[in-house]
Parts: sequence; C-alpha cells; structure tokens
Amino acid sequence: MTEPTDFEIFLVTHPGLESTLRDELVEKRFSAPKIEAGGVAIRGDWPDVWRANLEIRGASKVLARISQFRVVHLSQLDKLSRRFDWASILRETVPVRVQATCKGSKIYHAKAAAQRIETAIHEMLGAPIDPDAELTIRARIDDNICTLSIDTSGELLHKRGHKSAVAKAPMRENLAALFLRQMGYDGTQTVLDPMCGSGTFVIEAAEIAAGLAPGRSRDFAFELLANFDDKAWQTLSAPREPTETAVRFYGSDRNAAAIDMSQTNAQRAGIDSLAQFTRQQVKDLGPPEGSPGIVIINPPYGARIGSKKQLHEVYSAIGQTLMSRFVGWRVGIITTGNSLARVTGLPFRKPGPVIDHGGISIRLFSTGPLGDGTTQRTGHRRRGRRRSAG
Repeated sequence: MTEPTDFEIFLVTHPGLESTLRDELVEKRFSAPKIEAGGVAIRGDWPDVWRANLEIRGASKVLARISQFRVVHLSQLDKLSRRFDWASILRETVPVRVQATCKGSKIYHAKAAAQRIETAIHEMLGAPIDPDAELTIRARIDDNICTLSIDTSGELLHKRGHKSAVAKAPMRENLAALFLRQMGYDGTQTVLDPMCGSGTFVIEAAEIAAGLAPGRSRDFAFELLANFDDKAWQTLSAPREPTETAVRFYGSDRNAAAIDMSQTNAQRAGIDSLAQFTRQQVKDLGPPEGSPGIVIINPPYGARIGSKKQLHEVYSAIGQTLMSRFVGWRVGIITTGNSLARVTGLPFRKPGPVIDHGGISIRLFSTGPLGDGTTQRTGHRRRGRRRSAG
C-alpha cells in the first residue's frame, strides 16, 4: 500500500457544530465537504492539509486518512500494516506513537491493536516509538474496517500561538469562531463582549475582519513528515498584511486583570489597533458609536458564583442593559440551559445545539435585532404569564 495523492481529510470539531464547520469549508473553497459525526470530511492532497490547518478556524484537529482496509484479527492487522509505505510519509529519525480505538469489531483490544501497528512501523522503517511523541498515527477500527490517519495538527488548533494570558474557564478560540459564525458574523459588523475574560471573542472577530489566518503564529505536526515541502509551505504561510477595515471591536470586564490579559493578547495577535478594552460593569455598559452590531457573551454558569440568587441577578442585569440600550443589536449568550437564558428576558430564538465544553453542556441563545427595550421585555413577560396561566 502506497501513499495516495488524493485522499480524505477529516476536520474534527465539537459534535453539534458540524454544519457550521462545513459552511466555513465551503467559504474557504475546500472540495466537497461532507458532514460526519464529530467533524467534516473533504478530499484533497497535502497542500490542502497544510491550508486547512493554517486557515480553518472552527476545527480542533486535521486528520489525513492515509489508508483503509478490512481486518478481523491482530495478525492480519500486523500484516496489512506492514504493506503500507511508511517511508513515504514518516521519517526514520522522528518519534511516533499510535492511538487506536475499536468499535463493533472482532478486534476489540485497542492497546494491542496500537502495539501491532507501532511494531510494524518500527520494524519496517526504524522510527522510534515514543508515548509522548508529537507525531501521532490514529487507527480507528469500526465494524472491522481499519482507518489509518495522521494527526497533522499536533496541539489542538484552538491554541493559535499568539495568546499568552488566559482567564479561568476560557472559551476555546475554535468554539468562539463557530459561535460567531452562527450569529451571522462575516467580518463587517461591530462585535462587543461585555464579559470578555481574556478577549477571545473580540480577538477572533478582529482577526476575521483583518483577514488574518488563525494558524499563522504556530507550528504543526505535519512539518515533521517526510513528504513535507518547506519551500511550498513558506510560500503558503508567508506573513500577510492585515486587511484594512473601519470596523472596531470592543471588550469590557469588571476585572482589571481580565482587561490587562485581553490587551496583551490583542497586541500579540497584531489586532490591538482594532480592539478596545475597558474596565466596566455590565450595568454601566452602553453601545459604541456607529451601526448596531453583535453583542456576544459567555457569562458565568454557576461554578464561580455560589448563590443562585447572585447568578440570576447577573443574567437579569445583562437583559435589562441590552434591552434598554442596544436597540438594533443582535445578542448571543452562551450558557448552560433555558432557565438561565430566560432570566435575561431577552427574546431568544430557538437555541443552538448542546455542546460539550470542558465537561459542561452549553448552547448558544441568540436574538434578532432588538427593538424597543420596554416593548419587547414586557411582551416577553406577558407570554410567560399566559403560559403559567395555562
């Protein structure tokens, strides 16, 4: 088995957000994106792998599916693994590790399966096997079909490489980018985050507006592969001047340390001229000058606020401020469920899918453009009373 020149590439994302990632791949002109559980598959070659890692914001990993075969026992797995031309992809001096999963197959011992493939690689190529290796081969054995993939990303892609300061319970950058896309953000609207933490939403929005690639500041595992073309990569990833934009982006937080973190991160990302961060409480918030845009907030869910009453006060203040002062703005709030969202009194549409974020189930609640604050908030309460009476 030799390395294919045109193969399947799988971009991993948060389950529930596959269609949003597909939309991004369509926008970036990748070939025939197809939704699968936990991600989106495309077809391409190695430059497409490099470009996906460099440019796609919503993925957490890019896997190159290099081989697929039917297998029903470990000795067969060993034999077929040795048929692959590992020298066409791996370097004999670069450590590698294998991770395996087994589901609905006659081979059910994942550790034994991984060891067979590791032995084949080492004996056929001589590459050292290291459990801590940066380069990872993934073997998925599902219904007796083994798919071999290379993790071409290395570290998770939300680690952009230009964010040094991180707040507690931060929103991952790739998830923030997907939520912004779900809000209809396309780089032309003002974005404001009144609980900005380390500035993730503001920085992602500003980078999109400036046309900056999310992977421009980091390294990738594919740079360790035998088929890596450094000259072609340098051409593809050459630094690009930010696109000029008149749009500005705003973050605020009551915590002075959060503002310092956000400013530092914005400067490292090279978008500090587009972003403004201010120490401010939500109740004192007002809209910036210019056309209405998007307010997006990742408020506390309860882990850091012990009192349910305190938590409800926070959400109520958010709703009151936005309804009364942000006419024409669209609002997105990421939180754990309907009960907290309802406390805001905001006229939310049907919420987005439930997403696992660090073991906590969250979802995006979003509105259309807010109208007159008094009318909408009163109408929301009236609907609630009618439901209660029924």
